[in-house]
Amino acid sequence: MKLTDYGWDERLASSFPQHTADGRVAVRISLQVKGRYLAFTDAGEIPAEPTGRLMYDALTAQDLPVVGDWAEATILDETAPRALIHAVLPRNSLLARKEPGKRAVAQPLAANVDIVLIAVALDQDFSLNRIERYLALSRECGISPVVLLTKADASDDPALKVDEVATRNPGVPVVALSVVNGAGLEELNGFLQPGVTCVVLGSSGVGKSTLVNRLLGEDVLKTREVRLADSKGRHTTVNRQMFVLPSGALMIDTPGMRELQLWGAREGAHQAFSDIEELAAGCRFPDCRHENEPDCAVLEALAEGRIDPARLENFHKLSRELDYLSQRQEEGSARIERAKWKSIHKQAKKIKNR
Repeated sequence: MKLTDYGWDERLASSFPQHTADGRVAVRISLQVKGRYLAFTDAGEIPAEPTGRLMYDALTAQDLPVVGDWAEATILDETAPRALIHAVLPRNSLLARKEPGKRAVAQPLAANVDIVLIAVALDQDFSLNRIERYLALSRECGISPVVLLTKADASDDPALKVDEVATRNPGVPVVALSVVNGAGLEELNGFLQPGVTCVVLGSSGVGKSTLVNRLLGEDVLKTREVRLADSKGRHTTVNRQMFVLPSGALMIDTPGMRELQLWGAREGAHQAFSDIEELAAGCRFPDCRHENEPDCAVLEALAEGRIDPARLENFHKLSRELDYLSQRQEEGSARIERAKWKSIHKQAKKIKNR
């Protein structure tokens, strides 16, 4: 296969003048396991690792390669080739969430993604609020979302669920999908065009790995039965990994997410709740929080039944979360800035003492 089969295009070529010089080539990260990687190259998929310099210069996890990244690398040892990654090429998108736990740091999920496939199973996993959270994340990153309602064969009325999601999220494609009877697969394939990079996100047990296996036409990924009592599955995918589908699209499978905390997704939240934002333009106060302020156009719409109360409640919840996260990010940025200048002063002192 050639680099163009992995998504290489003229935009990338123009940002990589070294592609035909000084012995370095472009590679695309296909698998990430802690600090080691696999990468797609003209010669196939090979092991890869970042240089010590790249590791040293990285201030955050976002500065290191993630699955989907294009990177500048040197290929070592022709008999058992491996790639030494020197730098990450400019990204057209980076999908990231807040790292689980108390630390206010970003956890990159995938890079250079064109479509986010939001997988929500039509069983006890189904949640309109969770879908809106995923939509805010994808839109903040400038990535087109598609909602996949998996396990449609287990639902009495999947069309009703499609209508529920579409009504609360106008303009978002929604596909009811079943890998058991094939429902929705043809519609999904319409998005999986050659060279398009997709990432599938969702909780454990929603059928992400099963879907990827079906699209690949073979059981590449191990899958496990979902516990019947609570519809929760165990993690079948433990690493992020990219596959080339028969259609020519590239699919990134991800581990199931027990929690999805947003990271800098304020603009994405505005887009996910565009109906509320449009109404907010009619509020008396420009900083109206739509809680108990007078002449609030959003509260008036709520009283008239033009807004789903659960949707407004979720809007408030995400807004509070993002306010708190913004404060934590400012504190984290200050720490990173101090660490950067400490490193600069340390290097300057070494040079002076030579």
